[in-house]
Amino acid sequence: MTDDRATELKTDGGDEQAHVTPAEKPEPKAAARKGRKTARKASAKSAAKTAAKTVAKGIEARIGYSFTDAALLATALTHVSALKSPSDRAASYQRLEFLGDHVLGLAVSDMLFRAFPKGDEGELSKRLADLVRRETCADVARTLGLDEGIKLGAVGAPERLRKSVLGDICEAVIGAIFIDGGYQAAAEFVERAWSDRLRKPMRALRDPKTVLQEWAQGRGLPTPTYREIERTGPHHDPRFRIEVVLPGLKPAEGIGSSKRTAEKAAAQELLTREGVASGVDG
Repeated sequence: MTDDRATELKTDGGDEQAHVTPAEKPEPKAAARKGRKTARKASAKSAAKTAAKTVAKGIEARIGYSFTDAALLATALTHVSALKSPSDRAASYQRLEFLGDHVLGLAVSDMLFRAFPKGDEGELSKRLADLVRRETCADVARTLGLDEGIKLGAVGAPERLRKSVLGDICEAVIGAIFIDGGYQAAAEFVERAWSDRLRKPMRALRDPKTVLQEWAQGRGLPTPTYREIERTGPHHDPRFRIEVVLPGLKPAEGIGSSKRTAEKAAAQELLTREGVASGVDG
C-alpha cells in the first residue's frame, strides 16, 4: 500500500468520527440535571405519602378504630376544593357525610333511649337535636384532631376552621367507619366520642321565632311577619298552617295544634333552609 493510500484511509476514518450527532452523545450536564429533578420529585412524593400515612395513623389511634380500607378515611377527610376535578364530588367527603349523619342520629338516639329511661319523647328529641347539631360535631372533630388531616385546596383553605366543614368531616368519618366495619363499629365510636356530652345538662334552647327575628335584624331585614294560611280539624282539636315571610326570601310554612306552635314551626323551617344554627326550641 502506498503512503498516499494510507493517508487517504486515515483521512476518511477521521471524517467519520468527526460527524457524531448530539443525540448520540447527550450533554452530560443536562442529563445530570434531569436526573436530579426526577429524583427530587420522587423524593417529595414519597415524603408526602409517608406524612399522610403518619397523620392517618394518628387519627386512627385517637378515634380508636383502624381502617381495613385506608382510602375510606382519606376520602372522609377530603374537601371538594382539594379535588383535581371539582365535578367529581363523589371523591370528596360529601357522600360519606350524608351516610354518617344518619348513622350518628340512630346511634345517639339509641344511647339516649338507654340513658334516660324516664325521658319523654319531647326531652329525648331536644337532647338529640343538641347532640347531633353541627357545632357539637365540630367540637368532636377538634377534640379528636380530625382537622389535622383535612385535605383542602386553595379555595377551601379559609374554611379550615369553619364549624360546618369540621362538623361534616366528623360525620364523614362516622360514615367511613360504618362502610369499613359495619354499624357496630360506628356505634362504638359514637359512644366513645359522645358519652361525656350525653350526660351534660341540655343547653337552654331558644325560641325559633326569636332566633329568626335576630337573624333578620342582623341582615338589615324587617321583623318577620306570620300569616294564617289554613285552619283544619274540629274546634276542640284544630290544626293551623302558618306562613312566615321575609323580603327577598321564599316564605316558609309550619303546622301546629296552635297558632303559636305553627309559627315556631314555620320559623324553624326558614332557619333550617337558610342554614342558621340549629338547636333552637321547636
